[in-house]
Amino acid sequence: MKAVVYRDNGGPDVLQLVDCELPVPAPGEVRVRVAVSGVNPTDWQARAAQAMAFPEITPHLDGAGVIDAVGEGVDRSRVGQRVWLFMAAAGRATGTAAEFTVVPAGQAVPLPDEAGFDVGAALGVPALTAHRALTVAEDGPRRLRPGALAGKVVLAAGGAGAVGHAVIQLGRWAGATVISTVSSPEKARLATAAGAHHVVNYREGDPGAEIRAIAADGVDIVAEVALGVNLALDLAVLRPRGTISTYANDGGHPVELNVPQNMVRNTRLQFLVLYTAGPDVRAAAVADVAAAVGDGALPVGEEHGLPLVRFRLHRTADAHRAVEGGAVGKVLVDIMSRRSSSPLVM
Repeated sequence: MKAVVYRDNGGPDVLQLVDCELPVPAPGEVRVRVAVSGVNPTDWQARAAQAMAFPEITPHLDGAGVIDAVGEGVDRSRVGQRVWLFMAAAGRATGTAAEFTVVPAGQAVPLPDEAGFDVGAALGVPALTAHRALTVAEDGPRRLRPGALAGKVVLAAGGAGAVGHAVIQLGRWAGATVISTVSSPEKARLATAAGAHHVVNYREGDPGAEIRAIAADGVDIVAEVALGVNLALDLAVLRPRGTISTYANDGGHPVELNVPQNMVRNTRLQFLVLYTAGPDVRAAAVADVAAAVGDGALPVGEEHGLPLVRFRLHRTADAHRAVEGGAVGKVLVDIMSRRSSSPLVM
């Protein structure tokens, strides 16, 4: 089979397309013929700087495909099942940038026939992170379902990004009023297509006043991608005992807290990452995201607010460059032959 690997840290040029042996699933594992691999910022960050735990690593945490073999202890009826994958390369050498990969059976989640492989490959890190962001509030639910966030106001910072897009979709599915902040009219169009009830351009006018006009009592949950840049705005619109869930600090701006201000407000500032969230939290997120997919709540594509930028397997280095360069939408690597109306970068 063919796979993309790297044997040392560095830029995208360390990625190589190689021929290698077909992996054999160990007990408790499944082997998946990968159709589409999803690329996240964590993938290029691991390639660039994370200590090499293995002599050779196939990158990418997320993907979708079809189970073609199972290891001992796994129900053989799963062979032929369409699945989406998450955290495939977390603590393992076998990510999804390959024609076949092996993962623990629980990390291959059934994908409904109505959901394409593009949807499956775009779940994983973005959708599970969005779920975590929406379920850590003191006064909020720990699980998502229709109606779970009824009466709540969610602010999705950067609603045109993959996580922001998932926050909008999951928030709407769970019944929240969703506001999104964006930086341009084009991104406003995407956030609206994703389902945001209100969209605010934070580069124009007084975004705090605009958000307060929508949510007079304040925002319940902020899902934040650039805490250093946006903290002042977040605090200006957050209700007492509200929560700022931060999953990134895009731009790298330092974060300075006014302690008395946050004490009086009883602010909850929740940092989050999937790897250390704990298995029970991840299992709950997977179950809820799978339910949302079953309800058709997490579509992707330009018409749904998340453009797809496609590359072939041999162009995986260019896919990494696209993510590093801030490509708008979801970067995917096509592996299995497929027909698609989405643009394909050859």
